[in-house]
Amino acid sequence: MSKITRRQLLIFFGSSAATTVLAPKLTQTLFGINSSDAVAVVPTSFTPLRLPHPLPIYREMSSFMPTAPGGIGTVMSASGDTKLTNYSVVDDVVVPPEYERYVILRWGDRVFPDSADYFGYNNDYTGFVGLRGSTDDGYLWVNHEYISFPMSKVAPEAPADVASFPASDRAVLGIDLSVKNRDTLGEFLYNLGGSIVRITKQADGRFQAIARDPLNRRIHGLSGLGINSQRSDKYKDVTRWGTRQGDNNYLTGTGPAATQVFAAVNSDGLGNRIIGTAYNCSGGTTPWGTILSAEENFQGSELFFVGVQENIKPNGGQTGYPKGTTGEEFGLVGEKYGWMVEVDPQDPNFRPRKHTALGRFRHENVAIRAEAGRKLVVYMGDDRRGGHTWKFVSNGTVTNPAAKTNSQLLEDGVLYVAQYNRNGAGRWLPLTINSQTNPVSPQKVAEAELASFGKAQRDGNTRLPKRAGIAAQTEDGGSFVADTTNEATALPGYKNKTLANFYSSQGAVLVDAFLAANLIGGTPTARPEDLEVNPTTKEVFIAYTDGAPGSDGYPDSRIFTVAKYTAGLNSTQQSGGIYKIIEDSADGAGLTFRWQRLAQGGEAGTVAGAGFASVDNLAFDPQGNIWGVTDMSTSTHNGFDVGAVGKPSAIDHKKTGNVSDFTGVFGNNWLFYIPTSGPNAGSVIPFAQGPNRCEMTGPTFVGDTLVISVQHPGEDCPI
Repeated sequence: MSKITRRQLLIFFGSSAATTVLAPKLTQTLFGINSSDAVAVVPTSFTPLRLPHPLPIYREMSSFMPTAPGGIGTVMSASGDTKLTNYSVVDDVVVPPEYERYVILRWGDRVFPDSADYFGYNNDYTGFVGLRGSTDDGYLWVNHEYISFPMSKVAPEAPADVASFPASDRAVLGIDLSVKNRDTLGEFLYNLGGSIVRITKQADGRFQAIARDPLNRRIHGLSGLGINSQRSDKYKDVTRWGTRQGDNNYLTGTGPAATQVFAAVNSDGLGNRIIGTAYNCSGGTTPWGTILSAEENFQGSELFFVGVQENIKPNGGQTGYPKGTTGEEFGLVGEKYGWMVEVDPQDPNFRPRKHTALGRFRHENVAIRAEAGRKLVVYMGDDRRGGHTWKFVSNGTVTNPAAKTNSQLLEDGVLYVAQYNRNGAGRWLPLTINSQTNPVSPQKVAEAELASFGKAQRDGNTRLPKRAGIAAQTEDGGSFVADTTNEATALPGYKNKTLANFYSSQGAVLVDAFLAANLIGGTPTARPEDLEVNPTTKEVFIAYTDGAPGSDGYPDSRIFTVAKYTAGLNSTQQSGGIYKIIEDSADGAGLTFRWQRLAQGGEAGTVAGAGFASVDNLAFDPQGNIWGVTDMSTSTHNGFDVGAVGKPSAIDHKKTGNVSDFTGVFGNNWLFYIPTSGPNAGSVIPFAQGPNRCEMTGPTFVGDTLVISVQHPGEDCPI
């Protein structure tokens, strides 16, 4: 297939008109609606896509089996036997025959007023802001998350055996990125951040990018690099890369860390001025017409070298530049990355800002409740193993949800971390300088796995701020690992104190939000990738992607499935799930809530298995149906590892413990929807499947159109 279709932003549109009423299947649990309360809606209608694994919907409906790229396939009749004897995965974006897909934008497109600028790499979140409220004409925002092969042979963590194959740098960009030097590292950072491009619906119903629109622009990882010239350290002369001279389009911070850390600690000498935004994963579009873009995997290391320092000192400043990283190369201090960034696509004079009151962690997305006469409520997730679920409540009140002044509400408020109880109740714990410390016991967190095996993966590890004199530590800054082997001696030094014993200011607490949340007893979770507020019920839907523990932490096994506990073929799998939070307060600003698990990830036929794995982004369409995409690791797609010759996985369904490789049975990552109306309400119905090694991300509805990014097709494999 052509290079164009392997690097693309895709768009799907079309629906058939019909009237149905809500069927009482999973809908009452999933959406909080009784069938007697349902109203007639116009549902989306299509032939479900046939996937390699059996799904219950194939017993009820015919399905479209793709057989070749370009929409070629056959329709299979509904059958009581949903198992297939063989399945060939098509290396293409596949949609039902009633729909079409086409490219709006692709990596390298030069659609900006400056011909040197181009559309960035590895697209993720998309958001649309219409001109004067139009759904036919407006500005599309697209996040650019990270760098991977085949962009460059020296991309972070590129498999060694792909080095003999061509990369796509020269073919697409006309730039040689084969040597790891400042020019290449700078171009890597330029490819991150976001793009703003005007798109307009044409007479044929398709959207088209409007090249050279004066408001088309890039906001990237080195925006504002020119201000390095005002420093007094060795980075004074680091103001360019390759043929590019750094500009003065820097970002600023708001909230406590901006004043108490960026300006007061001032570790780079630039005060409250920030060079660039990068590592932009998901996000959200505000009711007042701006974009919130989430900086996620900013942590740099020797292998993952496009990044900055995550570890910080008690005052909120970084512990130092990680060796060999882009942070070290360009003087980017770690405390200024890992934030929620606000951008106004329609106002070029709006300087993008990082709202520090929302906390610094590996932000995945954001969901907003903005109701007149009430406080602004913002929900967020920290996408790491053992990451937390968050809520921000403004101190001020929303007057008009559409007013641009609501941006100021994000500067002043309280950040809370969720604490789940196994009985379905929960509390929001405030992350303030005076909050009491009471870290969760690794023994309790690992309770379910310990009961099954007598031991736990990674010993139920949790990370806490390293401080001299506690747990035999001799220095301040970074993290200390507490687990089942040392908690008896380590945890007492962390208990019954306040965060003021560990941090010098509220700003410093927010810079180290992940570790501070562990300190006060926030529940470590199963990688919260997306949160969405149900527009009707105001319940908060959460996509937890994967329950497996990792080096960052251990999801609470009393709440999440962290392993396959028995050898039974149908034993519950650890592939995440969809949860929801029901606030006890009418306005969402209260301190207590209830939670439910709506759907457990895993193969259909396993205990509680919904028939999908690793659900990621969620979205509600105009009819109230919920849509989801999957984020199965590239290294498990179709049961093969990455590289020139991917090694097959031996999937044994009798296996116990960590069964992350089981996602290989699902084929490529895919997009599904769960209807709220009609006879199949509550069913998981596949709509699209992406190319090999890709992730489908950022679904955004624009009128009757669905815009979606297809990220990293062909990643870490020969083109």
